[in-house]
Order: sequence, then C-alpha cells, then structure tokens
Amino acid sequence: MLERVPTADGLTLAVDCHRCDDPRAVVVLLHGGGQSRHAWDRTARRLHARGFTAVAYDARGHGDSDWDPIGRYDLDRLGSDLLAVRAHVRSTRPVVAIGASLGGLTILGTHLLAPPDLWDAVVLVDVTPRMEMHGARRVVAFMAAHPDGFDDLQSAAEVIAAYNPHRPRPSSLEGLSKVLRRREDSRWVWRWDPAFVSSNFQFLQGDPQDGAAEFEQLSTMLVDGARRLSAPTLLVRGLLSDVVSEQTVNDFVDLVPHARTVDVTGAGHMIAGDDNDAFTQAVSDFLDDVV
Repeated sequence: MLERVPTADGLTLAVDCHRCDDPRAVVVLLHGGGQSRHAWDRTARRLHARGFTAVAYDARGHGDSDWDPIGRYDLDRLGSDLLAVRAHVRSTRPVVAIGASLGGLTILGTHLLAPPDLWDAVVLVDVTPRMEMHGARRVVAFMAAHPDGFDDLQSAAEVIAAYNPHRPRPSSLEGLSKVLRRREDSRWVWRWDPAFVSSNFQFLQGDPQDGAAEFEQLSTMLVDGARRLSAPTLLVRGLLSDVVSEQTVNDFVDLVPHARTVDVTGAGHMIAGDDNDAFTQAVSDFLDDVV
C-alpha cells in the first residue's frame, strides 16, 4: 500500500508498506542513488512472505517523492527523512534497516544524528565508509549523463546495459517506467532531480585529484557513523563491484568487528537487481538468526 510520509522540512515521501498483522520485525529498505523504492519490489514481497513487514520508500528527489525546491540533498537531510520513516513505522517489533549504496550511506550518516540503538539490525548493500573512488565516480557519471533524457525507452535501455554489462537484458522495457518518466515533449527522463548530483557530488566529477580531499572528508564522517553501529550488522558485497573491494570490506570489519560479510558471486554494485535470489537468501538467513 502506498503511503505518504511528511519530512521535517515539509516535503512528502512515497512509501510502500507491505504490512503483516503480527510481523517478526519491520524492515525499512533504502534504495541507491538514481533508483526508487521499486528496486526493492521483489525483496519486499519475499520478506513479507516470510512474516516481515517491509517498508520501502523513495528518497527525496527520487521516484514519487517530492523534489527539494532548492536542491538540498545532503546526508543530514536524507538522514532526517529516514528518521521520519522510522517514526512512521510505530512498531513495537524489532526494526531493521537495509540500505543499498546511497541508502547505506544514509544509514551510516543517521548514526551521527540518532541513538546507537535506533535499529535492531542493519544490512549494508555494497557500500562501506571507505569506498573505491573510481567506482563512486562511475556511479555519479552515470547519473549525471543524459540530463535531457532519451527519445525512447530503447535508447535508455542501451545506456543501462552499457553501465551493467554483466546483467542479462530484460525481455520487456516496461520496467523502465519505474525509473523514467515521460515529459510533455515526449522525451523520457530519469525519475530523479538532476540537482541531487550537482548539489552533492560535484567533487566526484572532473579531475579526481580535485575531489580527493572532499571524498576523504565524506569517508571520515561515515567512519564515525560506522563506529557507532552496535546492532547486528551484515555487509553484502557484489564480487564484481568496483565500489566495494576486499580491502574496503576488511577496513569495515576493523571498524565494526561484530559485522558479518557475505559475497554474492556474479553480482556488481546493484546486487539486489543482479541476483535477487542470492541477495534475499543472504538477508533472510541473517534476519532469521538475529531478530
């Protein structure tokens, strides 16, 4: 069921709630940059079938959530939005946060704003405080490209296929309507605010040397958030990822010694879309053990 959740600064977020009458736990699902809540559709249905209430929402500036009128998409505001969704849940059952890429960064950033016991378990999906800069730059380059959209969905599909060459192409283009919308001039444009990239991640465009200092500042902040993780924690990495490497996984385990790690063979940065069966099984096994 689609619900609307107000943020602290007056925007509204689109939230899909797959509710159980007496859930084992509530799982809040945060998508990656440039995605939407629909990136979690299969995972949410599967978790719901296993007795969990699954809550997936569009981050501000994405999907069907409001765009910030002056392009404010910093981690503080994204974290505040997550707290609004957390408050909306109003559950006496355990609450779990699962964040992919940007969603994982939001969870880590929120630990600088909220008590360390905010979550009963945390799952980070192919994201760590210290990421590989070249992989992060590739993500941002994809989001910044084609600001004026595409003539048709097939053209968009070609761009997505070039970005994810290891993923089999879908047999239908219908699913692209969840990440693209048709403008009045009939062009298909991404369902995210272009200001999301320009306001937050300019340092990941242009000369890498110019952005190295800001990238390190971001990493330092996220490291502080990771050190506050006290809940059971799982890090899921795609073995084909260029964002999270074996070294960054080891660095994360040093920061969060109680964390567990799982590698998904044949998956890249977008693990839940590359191999949803393996991803959901890894998450389900973890949740069965900790909540």
